Amino acid sequence: MTHRAALLAIALTFSLSAGAADVGDIEAGKAKSVVCQACHGADGNGIGDPQYPLLAGQYADYLAKALHDYKSGARDNAIMKGFASTLSDQDMLDLAAFFSGQTTKLRDLQGIH
Repeated sequence: MTHRAALLAIALTFSLSAGAADVGDIEAGKAKSVVCQACHGADGNGIGDPQYPLLAGQYADYLAKALHDYKSGARDNAIMKGFASTLSDQDMLDLAAFFSGQTTKLRDLQGIH
């Protein structure tokens, strides 16, 4: 193996292992989602009140970032800041994995999801 190939193999190994650490556990997320259900519904499709965003089917990285932003204050919502402030990074990844894997009722302006 050439020096360049060895360096590439090492870099690939580190990038794969780093990415694996950023994966949420769907079952853990489901268990942790109980507190979210009052506003976002059991599956993230809401409770019929349009003031609460639908979470089901959203991108996991978007959901995790939103939770981080609520926790840091980058997103300003007192209720969500209170909930997010108790979450670890892994909690956020788990919740994001669960809600992103749910069948969405989101629709665009043409009614397509």
